[in-house]
Amino acid sequence: MQYFDTHMHIDDEKFDVDREQIIQKIWDANVTKAIDVGCDIKTSKKVIEIANKHDFIYAMCGLHPEEIPQSEEEMWKTISEIKKIILENKKVVAVGEIGLDYYWKNDNKELQIKAFEKQIELANELNLPISIHTRDSIDDTIKIIRNNKIKKSGVLHCCPFNPELVKQGLDAGLYIAFGGTCTFKNSKNAEKIVQMVPLDKMLIETDSPYLAPEPVRGTRNDSSNLKYIVQKLADYTKLTPEQVAEITYQNASKLFSI
Repeated sequence: MQYFDTHMHIDDEKFDVDREQIIQKIWDANVTKAIDVGCDIKTSKKVIEIANKHDFIYAMCGLHPEEIPQSEEEMWKTISEIKKIILENKKVVAVGEIGLDYYWKNDNKELQIKAFEKQIELANELNLPISIHTRDSIDDTIKIIRNNKIKKSGVLHCCPFNPELVKQGLDAGLYIAFGGTCTFKNSKNAEKIVQMVPLDKMLIETDSPYLAPEPVRGTRNDSSNLKYIVQKLADYTKLTPEQVAEITYQNASKLFSI
């Protein structure tokens, strides 16, 4: 059984002390493909550096809504620089993570929306899929995925368990990624949402070092914990863990063309 982690942050400073050991650990845990995700210029460069050192790791580059500069001019410059970074590196497989986050900052909604739509345009231009982050911003996220053509599909990353968002995402041809939150004992709608998603649109991820699943919730997360997410999805879908791992692996390989 092998796993594909479609969203991790192994570049995060929480791994600075033992990054290479953790990368070996996740490889030994049969995670044979993984995508390290950038959130701004600095981290986009770092994920590429890591991906270039490890054959099984790929990179995703984008401007996260929490990292949007204060001015529109600086925002456009940042997105332009990220475009340049992507064009110069073959191991970049998607634009992301991009999207909206009104939880941490909601006084720049207009800038967030512009950055989101511009990066959808960028992904379309580069013929790449996107990875969408949404937090406390479901209505605006739905509007954007309805009103903007997404050429190469993409994924609702760490998808909130909101039926309308999932329905609209699926209608737009997006994949749905499940991480540690689907294992949490207090997660509402998790089983219902999992059962809404066609098997050919289902992905797994860790978002490590964040959102460690049960039974290791509260610890530093890494891709070796995908087994707990797969088991929970197997429980909800009445499939075996081996089937879930294989289905999500093939789905991710197709979406990201690797």
